[in-house]
Order: sequence, then C-alpha cells, then structure tokens
Amino acid sequence: MARFDRYMLSQLLILFGFFSLVLVSVYWVNRAIGLFDQLISDGQSALVFLEFTLLTLPYVILIVLPISAFVAAVYVTNRLSADSEMVVLQTAGASSLRIGRAVIFFGVLVALLVAILAHFLVPAARTELANRSQEISKDITAQFLKEGQFLHPTSDVTVYIRNITELGELEEMFLEDNRDPSAKVTYTAERAFLVRAEGGPRLVMNDGLAQTFQPETGRLSTVAFETFAYDIGALIKTDNGRNRDLRELPTTTLLAPSEADLASASGELPDFLFEAHDRFAKSLLAIVVPLMGFATLMLGGFSRFGVWRQVIIAVVLIILVQMVSNVAEETARKDATLFWLAYAGPAFGAVIAAALLYSTSMKRLRGRTPKGVPA
Repeated sequence: MARFDRYMLSQLLILFGFFSLVLVSVYWVNRAIGLFDQLISDGQSALVFLEFTLLTLPYVILIVLPISAFVAAVYVTNRLSADSEMVVLQTAGASSLRIGRAVIFFGVLVALLVAILAHFLVPAARTELANRSQEISKDITAQFLKEGQFLHPTSDVTVYIRNITELGELEEMFLEDNRDPSAKVTYTAERAFLVRAEGGPRLVMNDGLAQTFQPETGRLSTVAFETFAYDIGALIKTDNGRNRDLRELPTTTLLAPSEADLASASGELPDFLFEAHDRFAKSLLAIVVPLMGFATLMLGGFSRFGVWRQVIIAVVLIILVQMVSNVAEETARKDATLFWLAYAGPAFGAVIAAALLYSTSMKRLRGRTPKGVPA
C-alpha cells in the first residue's frame, strides 16, 4: 500500500501540474487580451503590458489550483478504476479511506500552495498592480502623445495633434478648455512640446492663438502668442490617498484592523474579517475538493462504460459547495460576528466527502458479508 500511495500521489501531481498549466494559460490569455487592448490604446509599451500580466498571474493561479486539483483527482481515480487497479485493492481488503490517503496528502500539498498565494503572493502582487495602475493613470504624456485623434483627458478638455515628430515635437495642435463655464478657451499652435517642471508637466506652445469666449456676454477675444506654457498637470486629479482593495492587505492587518486601516481601505469590519478567514478557508477547500472528487467516483464499481455518471455527480456537488460559500459570504459581510461562515463551504464539502466515503465503505462491507450473516 505504501508503494501504491507513492504511485497514486505521483500521478496526481503530474496531472495536477498539467491541468494547472493548461487552465492558467487559458484564463491568463483571456484576461491578457482585454488588458492588451486597454494598455496599448492608452499609449503604453509592450513592457508595461508584460509587467501587468505577470502581476495578475498569482491571482489567476490561486483561482485555478483548486479546480486543477479536483480535475486531477477525478481523472486519476477514473483511470485507476478503468484499469481495474481499484478493484484489485478493494478485493485485497483496502477501504476507500485507505486508498484515498494519497488524495488527502495531495490535497495538503495543494493547500500549502494556496496558502502561500493567498496570504503572501496575491496581496503583494495586487498592491504593486494598484500602484502601477495609479502611476499610469497620472501619465499625462501617454495621454497626449497620440496623433490624429481627438483626445479627452477630462470631460471638459479636448486635444488634437495632427503629427508627432521623431523628436517628440507636436505639430498643429488644438486644445479646447471648457473647465470654466464663464470663459471657454481654445488654443491653436503651430508647434508644441511637453516639458517637466517642479509643479508638474507643462505644455509649451509656440506660434499660436488663444481664443476666449464668454457665453454670458457673447464676447470673443483673441490673443496671438509666440510662446505659451499651459499647465496640463492640473488635468489629472492626483489622489495619493486611494482606497486600498482588501485583497492588497496582509492577513494580520485584516484580522485586527486599526481605525486607520478601516479608513484607508474600501470595506467595513465584517469585510475585513471575512477576507482574512476566507484565505484560510481557500486552503481547506483545496483539501476537500479533490477528496470529494475521489469519494464520488468510488461510489460506482468497475464498468467498461467508465464512471461518467459519478463525474457529473461530483461536478454538481462542487457547484453546491460553491453556492453554500456564496450564500455564507453574503451573510458574513453584514455582521462581523459571523466571520466563521467563511468556513461553511469547506465544512459542507468535508461532510459530503465523509458521507460518500462512509457509504462506499458500508457498501463494500455488505458486499463481503456472507448471506445469512448479519453485517
């Protein structure tokens, strides 16, 4: 049996790695397509896109690992049943729980990976991603350096540049500023360029015209200029005190948040507590999910047609566990004293797995009991 445990565990780990790679690739490519369109359209480089996609990987892996563990457990159990290896072990007297010891150990290994991701890697990656997103949102240069398009850095400002030279000079520029309702100003310039200053970036326009229109009086005034500096740093609101996402915070902070933590993050105390305990629950769920898949497939005996009926039942049970988790989350986020509901999903799944293993063991026991002898 010890040799069988090592054999089954090796099969589980190999297939777990394969399915994780496939699912992460599919999920990552799906997210990367939208991210690519967004960043490239904002004038960012391919290196920024690569940085953002790498920062999203830990969260993607966190989502995929329990699914991969479940698929690996179902696939290995199905293959062992199809090859009659399960029948041989059960005939030799091994119980379903004894056969599933490798699955439990496999689940513990997956739970350790999930714990590292949930408590350390994902919060760190999300913090860096949020900081980089904030930096890019303040990148005025990337928003202005687009030729042949009418751009709107804000709802009240319109910018158009006909051409951008290799030296970064902006040719034939149009800028309309409607932020002041009492005076709408339109700037046109033959040439312009962006410069950095202590107070923020400046747009220096050469050989241009400024037209000011006052709607109340209907008066239009024009001023020709040779050089004019326009403060474009004021177009972007600099919000250094952004509300942090709860998934950015370390677990210790979530378990005992201070008043400053509550004020700086988007959430109340119940949200903090649930997020912290949900990270622990994710690790427990990584143990329960593959065990549920294994236990469900052990319900049926050997069949040349496979165990697809049990596979469907296993998938339905996983969906039920997820539904329980969703309902528990909705309830726990309303009351800080109900944080323990974060463990409702793993607990429900563990009860199902235990009931299935017990049912399988009793079925095998009744099958071995001679007729006329009480079971």
